[in-house]
Amino acid sequence: MVVLIDANVILDYITSREPYYRESYKIIDLCYSGKVKGYIAFHSVSIIWYALRRYIPDKSERRKWMKNILSIIEVTGVGHNDVLRALDMEEFDDFEDCLQDRCAENVGANYIITNNVKDYEESVVKAITPEDYLTKL
Repeated sequence: MVVLIDANVILDYITSREPYYRESYKIIDLCYSGKVKGYIAFHSVSIIWYALRRYIPDKSERRKWMKNILSIIEVTGVGHNDVLRALDMEEFDDFEDCLQDRCAENVGANYIITNNVKDYEESVVKAITPEDYLTKL
């Protein structure tokens, strides 16, 4: 099983943010164990880095957290033509979510795991909450 993990799920895990921490932890653990192949979109790395400044002000500690996550979840990106295609996908309200969908399709993801499923109603790759994904397993 291949999944693209949205930044919000990773932030829930790193910051122990409730009410999503337990499910986010289980998703990361599935990737760590190798039962699931997890990816994160390239642009999500900077989003996570920026958001973590509030929770982990020390840069060296933040780098350590990021390296640990990226040793479990692989970074993926899109090319020029994918971005052009994303620009034409007007059904998305948020361009960043459209890029997530492009990244997910590029790696052959079965799902995009996110806590914002409503933002992905028009995605090519089905979006699912961590809780629903764990139930499916």
